[in-house]
Parts: sequence; structure tokens; C-alpha cells
Amino acid sequence: MSFVWVAQHMNGLAIPRQCRWGWTISPLPIPTANPNASSTLSPPLRPLPSCHSLQRSPRLSFVSVSRSSDDARTISKLSPFPPHFSEAPSYIRRVLVHLVTSAVLLTGLRVHALDIGPSPFLPATVTIASESSSTDIPGSTYDGVDDEEFKTIFEQWKSKTFALTVPLRIVALRSSLPPSWIKDFIQVQGRRLKMIAELRESLDAIYRELSLALEKENLNPKSAMAADLVSLGDSWLGCAIQKGLIEPIPHIEERDWFQSLGNKWKAYLRRNKAGELDPCGNIWAVPYRWGTVVIAYKKSKFRRYNIPPIKDWEDLWRPELTGKISMIDSPREVIGAVLKRMGASYNTDDLDLQVIGGRECALRNLISLQKQVRFFDSMHYLKSFAAGDVWVAVGWSSDVIPSAKRMSNVAVVIPKSGSSLWADLWVVPAATKFYSDQVGGRIRGPSPLCHQWFEFCLQTSRMLPFQQEIIPGASPFALEHDLSTGQPLGLASGKPKLDTNLADGVPPPEILEKCEFLKPLSEKALEDYRWLISSMEKQRIGFLRGALNEICMRLSRSRPQPI
Repeated sequence: MSFVWVAQHMNGLAIPRQCRWGWTISPLPIPTANPNASSTLSPPLRPLPSCHSLQRSPRLSFVSVSRSSDDARTISKLSPFPPHFSEAPSYIRRVLVHLVTSAVLLTGLRVHALDIGPSPFLPATVTIASESSSTDIPGSTYDGVDDEEFKTIFEQWKSKTFALTVPLRIVALRSSLPPSWIKDFIQVQGRRLKMIAELRESLDAIYRELSLALEKENLNPKSAMAADLVSLGDSWLGCAIQKGLIEPIPHIEERDWFQSLGNKWKAYLRRNKAGELDPCGNIWAVPYRWGTVVIAYKKSKFRRYNIPPIKDWEDLWRPELTGKISMIDSPREVIGAVLKRMGASYNTDDLDLQVIGGRECALRNLISLQKQVRFFDSMHYLKSFAAGDVWVAVGWSSDVIPSAKRMSNVAVVIPKSGSSLWADLWVVPAATKFYSDQVGGRIRGPSPLCHQWFEFCLQTSRMLPFQQEIIPGASPFALEHDLSTGQPLGLASGKPKLDTNLADGVPPPEILEKCEFLKPLSEKALEDYRWLISSMEKQRIGFLRGALNEICMRLSRSRPQPI
């Protein structure tokens, strides 16, 4: 029950002129409204008495308002003003008139509720039709229906697929990325991921795409430069940094997966802007697989001619193998084999100071090696090996091991004095320096999912494709942690066992300790390499001359002058 102030309608009530705004205190019976009549309040009222002296202060009457089951309002007057109102002082009448006038203006000739508590003495009520909407009715079923409808709409909204997705475009070296990685990563990220994976035939092709975009100063949306991440060989990393083809990876040291990487990786991938190893530099790449340079030989040929099995680099200089070797044409690997035979490191900075016999001794060993090698060719050295033209092949494990599995009577070994290590890395192309108004491509920063992709590739569960020999190589964590199952290659997949000293693609620990990554050449080392190659050209060696020219040009490009 509630009470309200009521201002009587000036045209709807029979009030004498001399007391038009008068109110009485004595009860005034109000007849019940006729149900057939209009909702307007116009019952017959008895005339108010003449106004006389006022015995007490005037007060406005109260009206009670209640809600019935048919949502109507009930109004009842408590009491009229006392008689002898006209004899009251004029200032009292003016105050009362002002109060009533204000009430009429504020209420707009309508009734407004003011809760003041229940009253124990209420007379009969008059029912009038309610103008309020059904939403004001407490206890009705509308609120429940609204809640159910809202829940239904909310569930439909949650199930919708929105156009807002996070892109991730990668360009990878063919046969370096396990197919299951793409599928598993999409399942982990869900609908928000829009992943595009493209493959290139060689690392050299990826590097050329990056260089071409920079030379033309034009960003093709379909080029490798427009991708979020691309594969890059570790031997190309220094050149790519110095030429501005890639960007450092931001906030990488805060990641848990980076902390779990071994110190060898952290030291090797931390470079300055000149591409040189620098303990205070930035991290420019993330590894996802690695391997070694190995030697494959045909066991049937060796048994036939009573040649002992190959165990180390020294065995390549056997007279029985003259003209029976094919080898990749990388200058670092060719001269590196000479240095390993001489007991030196791949990363020797000064041949005269660090190698017994100096540059002259290294040159004699290099000339004798070229007599042993029939082909210096990184693209076709395994074809001649498979055809039987040569008996020994020296190359990267990612090439040699898959080819050896397809052949019989072949052994693959890593030299016991150690070998060079190679790695395939994820790098971020420097696409943000380009301006392009074309639709598509990456003129923004790298995808925010890059770090999730890095972490995914470095999980220990990602080692399975390498252990099952689906992809040649090994997980980056296997470089400094013994994670191998100890099974020779081929045994895990049920295929014929490959005769090798590698286990799960990883060298034995005692040999792995002697393996090393190829660090950028110092100025003195670069000078020594050029002297060796130019000295061989002066010898006018026939079938090696074309290869030497190519090696010299590659070596010149591998070390651009600092800006």
C-alpha cells in the first residue's frame, strides 16, 4: 500500500468558487466507480461548506494507491479540510494555494506514488484503469521469459564464427617441416588461426627471394619477404642480418622455451647488426632442426676391392678412392675437410698461426683432395653416387640419409674427429620497412602467433617425426641433451637397418663434442680462403676449374662488406 499527494482537477470536481482550492479534513465518502463508465474520475461530490475560521494548520489530504489483480489503481481520500476555511488568515490561504498549484504543475495533473508505509485506516477505494505497461508488474512471467530469451541469444552468439582471425604465413624448406606439425598446431590454436604454409625447393631460393625484394624495393604479397616466418640456413644468417633482410626477434628472452635452449644455441644465434657473434647482441633466429655433414660409402665396392671402411676425414685421401668421391661445393666444407685432416678447427681464423705448416701445407692438402673428388656439386653429387659412378659421397645428413635408405649396401658415418653442424632456422623477414598499398601481403609487424609457433616447434613431443625418420635431422634439444632412444636409423620404422654410427640422427656423445657450427669468417680467415682458391686456379686444374670459379664467387658473396 502506498500514499500520494493529490491535486484535484480544477475542472473535474464541484468545488465552490470561494474555496476552489480548499481541502477538507472530515471523511468524505466517494462512491464506487461504475464499471461501464469512463475511467475518468467524475463522481458526484457534495458542495464544500463555506470557509470559516481555521482551528488548526491546513494539510493536504492523502490518497492511497494499490494494485489489484487486474492491474488497476485504487484511490481513496482520507479527509477534507475543516469548515470555516474562509476565516483563516490570508497568508495561510496563499501558502496553501501555492502548495496546491506546485503539486499540480509537478504532477502534470496525474498521480505519482510516494511510498510512506501502510495505513491501518483506509476507506473504500475507487478503481481506475492502469496506464502502466506490463513491464512494471512485479511477479509477472515477463522477466523469466526475458531471461530465457537472453540466454538463448547469448548461446547463439558464442557459437558464431567471426571473420576476425589471426594470420600466420610461413615459407619453409621442402622436406624440412613434418606435415603433422601444421595439423597439430591448427588443432591447438583453434578457429582463430588462419595458417598458410608454403614450401620452397632450396634455402638458396628463399634467400634469393628475400634479396630480390630488397633490391627492387618492392614487396610482392606472395614473396617470402611478405611472410611472417621463413626457413633460413644457419650459414646464411650472417649475410641476411648484415644486408637487412631479417629482423631480430623481440621479447624472446622472456620466453620459457628459450630459457630451456642450450648455451650452444644461445651463443650461436646471438648476433650484432654486422651478423657477427656477439654476447650482447640480439637473437635473430629460432632453430627447429639440425644435423651434420656425413660420409656415405658403398660397402659392396669396399669389400670387393678390400678397402677398409671409412672412419675419419683422413680416409678420403686413400689412393684407392682417387676419382671415386663426390662432394658438395661449399667452400667452408671443402676447406673444412682439409683443416679437420690437419687437426685444426673449421673456424680457424689464421692458417699460419693455428695450423701446422700454415697456408702452404693447407694448399697441398687441398690440391690432393681435388684429385680424389670427381664431382663438386651440391645438387647432383648423390645422383652419381646412386648410379655407381662414385663410391663415396660427402654431404649434409638431410640429403645423404634419405638417399642412403633407398639403396642397399650403403653405410653412413660421421667422422670420429668431428664434423660441421648445420641448422634450419625460423627468421622474421624485414617486411616492415616496405610500404605497399596492395591488398594482401605483410606490411604490418610479424604475426602475434610467431612465439606460439616457436614454442610449438621446440616441444619435446615434436621430436617424434625425427625419431621415426619421417624427417631427417634432430630436435634442437638433442644437441645438448641425450634424448635419443639408442636405436640405429631404420630400426624404429621397421625398415632395414642402416649401417651408421648415428642414433636418431644424432652423433655419439664423444663425437658430438668435437662437432662445431660454422661461425662467420674473420677478415684474416677470409683472406686465407681466397688465397687458397686463387692458388688452385693458377694450377689450371681442368675438371675442377669451373667448380673453383663458382666456389670463389660464392665465397665473395658470403661476406658482404660492412655498411
